[in-house]
Amino acid sequence: MQGNWRIPTEILAGAGRLAELPGRVRDCSLRRVLVVTDPGVAALPFFATLQAGLAREGIEAAVFAQVHPDPVEADIALGAAAYATHGAEAIIAIGGGSALDAGKTIALATATSRALWDFEITLSPPALDRPVPPIFAVPTTAGTGSEVGRASVITRPDQRRKVILLHPHMLPRLVVLDPEPTYGLPASLTAWTGMDALAHSLEAFCVPAWHPVADGIAVEGMRLIHENLATAVQQPREVTARAQMLVAAAMGATAFQKGLGAIHSLSHPIGARLHAHHGLTNAVLLPYVLAYNRPAVETRIGQAARALGLAGFEGFFAWTLELRATLNIPPTLAALGVTEAMLDELAAEAFADPNTPDNPRPADAAAMRRILAAGLAGTTSGLAE
Repeated sequence: MQGNWRIPTEILAGAGRLAELPGRVRDCSLRRVLVVTDPGVAALPFFATLQAGLAREGIEAAVFAQVHPDPVEADIALGAAAYATHGAEAIIAIGGGSALDAGKTIALATATSRALWDFEITLSPPALDRPVPPIFAVPTTAGTGSEVGRASVITRPDQRRKVILLHPHMLPRLVVLDPEPTYGLPASLTAWTGMDALAHSLEAFCVPAWHPVADGIAVEGMRLIHENLATAVQQPREVTARAQMLVAAAMGATAFQKGLGAIHSLSHPIGARLHAHHGLTNAVLLPYVLAYNRPAVETRIGQAARALGLAGFEGFFAWTLELRATLNIPPTLAALGVTEAMLDELAAEAFADPNTPDNPRPADAAAMRRILAAGLAGTTSGLAE
């Protein structure tokens, strides 16, 4: 047995820890930073507090807040230009998955003259022209876990495709998991991002590869979600639930270095075409893919179910349905705008997604179409056959 394993970077976890970030930036002898975020986060009170803290430490911070909900190449180009104009030495990425992915990719763009697409996950990463600048990451949602990852997702509108970029130096130097900036997150976004975190741990755990470290992290991530997601949605200022969900999201992203599967393969083309929120799309798809994968994962899911106090595959599956209902997740793909006429193209694009080979049960384009058709009809009957 052999494995190439990566455990993420230094993490400051707990309420109030964001206040420590300016001092940690100063300790790295950095004096000029670009803060990458989105307009919504930039308008929140905690953001102004962070800016004031950076100023007190003698750190000159420029803000780049022109990040789309699904970042595109133009966002990265503008951000890299802002980095150069400011003479920045590092990046602080703060926000949801889009802002974190944009910040990491802007850092990569400053280190290369190559096209971003040369760093697609399916390719060998080319040599850099210069070092990637230090990245500090502060998530304000508990979902993508991008703060502990070496990858980012950038949309190519010309191809209606979400592209996964990968470089080991995109891993942030320091992560702050502070629940306080998540208190104002709407219930819907808390639910959707939390379901994204669940999809990460679930799919990683089911990938048929040898990675006991990722497996242990994935199971504990699912347990934390089982115990805390509904509370975080229903009691948005409950600090323990918010903190545990941030940890669960980081754990899911740590675990999926092992791989993902058909939930993400199907979610990516739907999101690129219809601009549906990634976590919401994953949440809708999750039971249908789980039902399809049942012949390959029933024993495995039984192991996870025991850790969650559930009764085997059936108990775990029932919990996913109950959780979706509790969180007001729509039960079918029709709610996302998917139509019968789209299924063939979506299935072909899902089959071509780089996550597909890691799905525990082989899934060709025809299988992807079966899952999509089931998700449109709202039935899992026959998917395991």
